[in-house]
Amino acid sequence: MRAIQVLGSKKSPKIFLNQCFPKPVLEEAAILIKVDAAGITGDEILWPELYETPTRIPGHELSGTISELGPDYRGSLMVGQKVFAFTAADRGQCHAEYAICTANEVAPKPASISHFEAAALPIPLLTAFEAILDHGKVMPGIRVLVTGASGAVGKIAVQLITRLAGGHAIALASLRNHDILRQLGAQEVINYAVTDWESKVDAVDVVFDTVGGMVLKKTWKTIKEDGLIITVGDPPPSWAIKGVQPDEASHKPNVQYKYFVVSPNAERLRQASDMIDNGSVKPLVVKPFPFNEAEKAWAYARQRGREEKAVVDFM
Repeated sequence: MRAIQVLGSKKSPKIFLNQCFPKPVLEEAAILIKVDAAGITGDEILWPELYETPTRIPGHELSGTISELGPDYRGSLMVGQKVFAFTAADRGQCHAEYAICTANEVAPKPASISHFEAAALPIPLLTAFEAILDHGKVMPGIRVLVTGASGAVGKIAVQLITRLAGGHAIALASLRNHDILRQLGAQEVINYAVTDWESKVDAVDVVFDTVGGMVLKKTWKTIKEDGLIITVGDPPPSWAIKGVQPDEASHKPNVQYKYFVVSPNAERLRQASDMIDNGSVKPLVVKPFPFNEAEKAWAYARQRGREEKAVVDFM
């Protein structure tokens, strides 16, 4: 089968197109999927898990068709069914013509969108759901600041805050993205290019940071004294790695803070699939690349400020 591999070291990675990689062997209760499209998260090329995977095949998002079910599978999915999936951080391997998934990683694909659009959704959907609903517990009246709001995760988060949870979304993004964020439901938009943008934000109950670094540090000036800061910024903040208190917490000791890595959740994907099909959540705008242009696809995915999400076409 065709597969994309990341060879070399983390400091000097190289995208390699393998035209004859062995097809994975199905075992136990796993699910073998014929991949039609695979999403790219540009920062994955920096994730240590990729370099620990024997195959060196990247990718955690796919859309395709179930080719085979393991002998011990007892779920409701069927051979021939169109699905989308998110594979766990330590597994990946979606950038190939065939991928093996567990039952908790796979859900029926939204019928109203293409495989390209579906392949771009699992990570943004599951990350935003976990941040906004599980950790943030957003409900009507809750003010939420979303940093990096024009990114894939940010655009989904804005929609979940306003359309599902009934909260008040404040989107931090470049000026050129303000109109689309308003269309997605953001009640306020802030230009992150303004040096003191944090002074333009009235106190919020929850921060959902997708950027990290100095942007995350500045959000402490926007949070209420008893608020919650959630971040999925990459690389993680030092306090998440070392298990220590953030420096900013000395000034706001009652603020809670949380860093997390998203986990597979088939039930959430099913719920999100229904929301896409009924129009509650709009899919992302994607930029498909053919398999033989995978190197260009990864270079595009690594660009900051892009307005489309890169996906690889395996059809």
